[in-house]
Amino acid sequence: MREKFAAQLYTVRDELKKDLPFVFRELKKMGWAGVQLSGLPQGYNPQEIASLLKETGLGTAGMHISLEQLENDLESVLEEATLYNTKDIVCPYLPGGFQNPEGYLSVRNKLNEIADKAKGFRISYHNHAFEFDTEVNGKSALEYLLEPTVENQLLAEIDVFWVKKGGEDPLSFIQPYANRMPIIHLKDMTGDEKQTFAEVGAGIIDFEPILKWCEQSGVEWYSVEQDVCPGNPMDSLQISLNNLNKLAAQLV
Repeated sequence: MREKFAAQLYTVRDELKKDLPFVFRELKKMGWAGVQLSGLPQGYNPQEIASLLKETGLGTAGMHISLEQLENDLESVLEEATLYNTKDIVCPYLPGGFQNPEGYLSVRNKLNEIADKAKGFRISYHNHAFEFDTEVNGKSALEYLLEPTVENQLLAEIDVFWVKKGGEDPLSFIQPYANRMPIIHLKDMTGDEKQTFAEVGAGIIDFEPILKWCEQSGVEWYSVEQDVCPGNPMDSLQISLNNLNKLAAQLV
């Protein structure tokens, strides 16, 4: 399982601006098997990213790409994905104008059209909590987007923190997406009234049954993201990895 743990680079977005190569090398030293590409500095050089991945041996746990870029610059996105040796492309967020029933209908159509054009790649959607605020066809907008049917090519990248924030139980919620979720986002929640971001294993989400289910259900990467950290984000990532490694050892 440890070979599936990846650091989501949005966690260290500020550190990447200061010294991108240093961050990649330190994450490898920490023991991460891969990184998920997001939060890269504006104007980054794809060749440099590819060289760092090769140098460090870090795998690529997919790329987070905006809906706008997927619609308008898909060819470049696919070129980068190929360069980074990943077939997973994830839409990470929806602008407010799409956060309504008509918008979700449109987005599911758009992302399926993109999946049609991107043969050989997998298109997934990463949730927040706002998708639970809207109902489409008698279900939450998130369940509509990710509906596990043959004709729907859109795969899941469930973020367990945001599922819990949306009032759902993460373990129960992921059950329909067996073999339709190549990457899962692991993120913990504090037990206080703020219910904000915490290092994996330091909060109130029970990860052991989630990891057990994932190992039986086709999950290929566990991407760890902490949107806001109390101190140095690199320290938070180290805590999350230490706790995940302990869990993995118990599940063997």
